[in-house]
Amino acid sequence: MPETKKQKKTIEGLHKKTLLSLYRNMVTSRFMDEKMMILLKQGKSFFHIGAAGHEAIQTAAAFALQPGYDYAYPYYRDLSFVMQFGVTPEEIFLNFLAKEADPSSGGRQMPNHYGHREHHIVSQSSPTGTQYLQSVGTALAAVKAGKDEVVYVSSGEGTTSQGDFHEALNWASRAKLPVIFVIQNNKYAISTHISDQMSGESVYKFSAGYEGLNRYQIDGTNFFESYKIVKQAAADARVGKGPALIEADTVRLFPHSSSDSQKKYRTHEDLEKDKERDPIPSFEADLLENGIVTADELDTLRKDCKTEVDKAADAAAEYANPDKGSVSQYLYAPEAEYADLEFEKNEPSGERAVLVDAINHALKEEMALNEKMHIFGQDVADGKGGVFTATTGISTQFGKERCFNAPLAEASIVGVAIGMAVYGLRPVVEIQFGDYIWTAMMQIRNELSVMRWRSFNHWTAPVVLRVPVGGYIHGALCHSQNIEGFFAHIPGIKIAYPANAADAKGLLKAAIRCPDPVLFLEHKGLYRQSFAASPEPDAEYLLPFGKARIAREGSDITVVTWGALVQKSLEAARQMEKEGISVEVIDIRTINPLDTEAIINSVKKTNKVLVAHEDTRFQGFGAEISAQIAEIAFEYLDGPVRRLGGTDTPIPYSPVLEEEALPQTENITEALRDLAAY
Repeated sequence: MPETKKQKKTIEGLHKKTLLSLYRNMVTSRFMDEKMMILLKQGKSFFHIGAAGHEAIQTAAAFALQPGYDYAYPYYRDLSFVMQFGVTPEEIFLNFLAKEADPSSGGRQMPNHYGHREHHIVSQSSPTGTQYLQSVGTALAAVKAGKDEVVYVSSGEGTTSQGDFHEALNWASRAKLPVIFVIQNNKYAISTHISDQMSGESVYKFSAGYEGLNRYQIDGTNFFESYKIVKQAAADARVGKGPALIEADTVRLFPHSSSDSQKKYRTHEDLEKDKERDPIPSFEADLLENGIVTADELDTLRKDCKTEVDKAADAAAEYANPDKGSVSQYLYAPEAEYADLEFEKNEPSGERAVLVDAINHALKEEMALNEKMHIFGQDVADGKGGVFTATTGISTQFGKERCFNAPLAEASIVGVAIGMAVYGLRPVVEIQFGDYIWTAMMQIRNELSVMRWRSFNHWTAPVVLRVPVGGYIHGALCHSQNIEGFFAHIPGIKIAYPANAADAKGLLKAAIRCPDPVLFLEHKGLYRQSFAASPEPDAEYLLPFGKARIAREGSDITVVTWGALVQKSLEAARQMEKEGISVEVIDIRTINPLDTEAIINSVKKTNKVLVAHEDTRFQGFGAEISAQIAEIAFEYLDGPVRRLGGTDTPIPYSPVLEEEALPQTENITEALRDLAAY
């Protein structure tokens, strides 16, 4: 009998042992899906997302790559991929049963949220599309490291509606990065059909405009077609031929998740039609038709897989659950990771520098010290050097490979930085104005701040986000926001807000060297003010986070403040001294961690306190400080905890209205008089 094209395809380059190993992966994945659904019904877990129908493209993609060398950002339906990439069935069940030994998250994330340090599977979360920008960052880091590593990233077709996906395609294709974008198109984003999801009902079609992007449209239920294309895409990516987008036509044989019933929105005929394209029987047919195996061999192999799955589930069930006391563990880096940092080594004694110059000098010193540090953001390269000149001269001195302009997209800047950081680089990025950080909020809140915690310390993302903030500059409502109150609510990210040049330099250098993500807030109105200038510290001066500064000692009233209001509080304190009232001013310097001890000690001494800040009074960070004072030092108070903040409005452009909206020295003075008289 002459060989057919199909027969050659099934055996070309793949021998029986390899083919059976691939088949075993697909069948084991299916049995695991079924086993997890059984355990779910038994109340042993609470959620499941199945890979059934996607096994061919997933197994092919992992087989075409180099596990443990290449990097992977799989999505929650990628069970077959992660197993082919090296994760064992037992490890999958540890994740499903939320055991402490789960290599994905130590039981902290929902099932099917994969991660594995040894196999270079970066910790994944629930938000759709955030992984794409991170994969671009990891690919960029690999290129900068001179490696030929490829980064796999995947999702369903529904996720391609997210802006992060398009931003990732833009960055990867523009820079010719080695990213393999695999879109597993099963036609349904939960219950939303592709006809309601995307123009042309095809990612392949609508991505045509990305120059430099190699595009493929394949049958994702056919292992051999899938393997051929992914293998080619990976080979091209390794030699600098750019990223690939592979739209794999698949079927979803199980509901979106265990919380879903697709019978509510799909007809019986539609579901039966999908079953006809089940990739596992198709693979079996290829093996049988080409004489690779017999039906009895396949039957024996399936039974072995079923036994293996049951044993893995039983073994995982014997592992310990997470200890209740560990819930806060790894929210931040362990103390050992800070062991080499020496704080406040020398008193600042250099020439006086304004705040923006101190920041510039800190960046240059750290760039010279650490070749893994990279600076990027909007307009940061020369000749602009940042819209406030904070990065002037850096790209000239260190080259545009280490200091470069990013696309005008905040989610891109933060997402790419995360991907670089998990690879081992130290990105320090600039968001041009705090007012425009919100498009990056998903990357900050659900990715950056929780990477260490959610991966149980297997993955970290020490990114520094430099963000100019604040008013008093006639910037109106879109160039004057204060954002510390929003971000203080996010566990896992540290926040600095210096009020003078020396503190800015010391805190920024500490932020760059520390192993945690940091939001570094720079008040635009203080950049060049003479009162915020100070003797500049040397290159080894680091300030610890969580240590407040007594800006002025006093005995009658404490003012707790930060940022632009430090100077205004000092001015008010000098006025009150003329009236016989001694005011102590505490500059907290960092929002998180907060030096509560310094605040409480001052309140114990003065017995009265005013918390003053520029942000809106309602829900400003001063509310948290006030609550802590009331809770911890209530018996030391001789008056109510007073708060002074901006008006509960956006900041207007008119100088007259801006003056009314933001706290002025006379407002602080008036509040101090009232408190003194209480």
